[in-house]
Amino acid sequence: MRPALWLIIFRGKVFTMARRARFSAVIVLAVCAAVGTTSPSAAQSLSPAEAKQLAVEAYIYGYPVITMEMTRRVLTNVAQAEGTRAPMGHLIRLREYPTAAFRDVTAPNADTLYTTAFIDVGSEPYVLSIPDAHDRYYLFPMLDAWTEVFQAPGKRTTGTGPQKYAITGPNWTGSLPEGVEQYKSPTSLVWILGRIYCTGMPEDYAAVHRMQDEVSLVPLSAYGKSYSPPEGKVDPSIDMKTPVRDQVNALSTEAYFSLLAELLKDNPPSAADAPMVAKLKKLGIVPGEPVDLAKLGDAAVAALQDVPKLGFGEIMGHFKEAGKDLNGWTFTTQAGVYGVDYLQRAFVTAIGLGANRPEDAVYPTSETGADGQPYLGTNKYVMHFAKGQFPPVNGFWSLTMYNEQMFFVDNPLNRYTLSARDKFTTNADGSVDLYLQHENPGGDKEANWLPAPAGRFIPMLRLYWPKEPAPSALSILNGTWTPPAIRKAD
Repeated sequence: MRPALWLIIFRGKVFTMARRARFSAVIVLAVCAAVGTTSPSAAQSLSPAEAKQLAVEAYIYGYPVITMEMTRRVLTNVAQAEGTRAPMGHLIRLREYPTAAFRDVTAPNADTLYTTAFIDVGSEPYVLSIPDAHDRYYLFPMLDAWTEVFQAPGKRTTGTGPQKYAITGPNWTGSLPEGVEQYKSPTSLVWILGRIYCTGMPEDYAAVHRMQDEVSLVPLSAYGKSYSPPEGKVDPSIDMKTPVRDQVNALSTEAYFSLLAELLKDNPPSAADAPMVAKLKKLGIVPGEPVDLAKLGDAAVAALQDVPKLGFGEIMGHFKEAGKDLNGWTFTTQAGVYGVDYLQRAFVTAIGLGANRPEDAVYPTSETGADGQPYLGTNKYVMHFAKGQFPPVNGFWSLTMYNEQMFFVDNPLNRYTLSARDKFTTNADGSVDLYLQHENPGGDKEANWLPAPAGRFIPMLRLYWPKEPAPSALSILNGTWTPPAIRKAD
């Protein structure tokens, strides 16, 4: 499978990792002090090979926080909310599903409408108010600067009644208004990635729009008062056209590590990261301090020039170990919380920034059928579900069709997904066959048809709130349920 397919597949190996407990800035400084100051002579004691090895590790470690920062810059560099962008502290409310003409984001979905925001809680908390969802599925994961999901309010975790959360920074102390629950962010930067389920029908669009309009996000000092977020300041020096991943990959070694040192100041590493913090010190990467690689010596500096290429190559080389491949479907249940698995975290960042915890969503994706060959729309394929064997979820499931660039496929029905909300034609034994092909199969089969392009295509399953493993329940989380293979029709 090509790496591009992992755009949202996180979204790996099944094991539980403890939630990262973040250092406060004071503790981070204490760890750095314990490691000792890196003098020029100490830095030059590293051989070029040693320096390169450490630098590649540091590159992989820092990839998520660098990518989050570059993403923040691009998505917030506007004066007012427009489309998928809004200034810091502003909510983005996407009002409808994209069509086949949409090209802003790869692997778009037609199941949930997004309500998102970037906020800086370093100096002041923000209060997020979520209205009564009236039993509707929704999820508002909160990511720190390292891409860890530190909280995920939603129907699975907190129910669907009205809720209020104060998202506080790593060093904040203070009191909160009655009825407001504290969510302590490990870092100053927070990305809220709210999703609200919608059928896409006019009356349901209207209901979700009302819910979106009742979601509010205000600084704590403005809570309970009339508030309008200030207009954003546009920085003309920010590249708004080049994809973020390309911008990150284009950074020189020194520019990359300089930005990492800057970001470490407000986005401290976790306690478990202390060994890595020590390695960073050996390279002269200290939170909030300038990075001067020249102190490593000319030979080491020369050896470090290709670190970005080597680091990114190692990240993408993790592809085969990052998840599972069953019945032609590739997916991971190791996302959202990573502990000290820096390579997995960097890989998921590179191919699926914004990954949920697997308890909230899993995204199996397939490039080849049961015969091992790439899918072609000129062929006819069947995905067979035995009676009662649709994906076991508490939220919802869908099967989305993408072309080989991971965009929706134009078709006469304007149908981009099949899901539990569709009324399928069933076989005599109660099973269901879904048809993936370019040509309309006609008759009763049209209800089960997922239109494909004439050329290559890529199907993706979305399994929101997968059922937990239990003696009487199948679950993708422990492998007792797997997606059926897609086979050529007889």
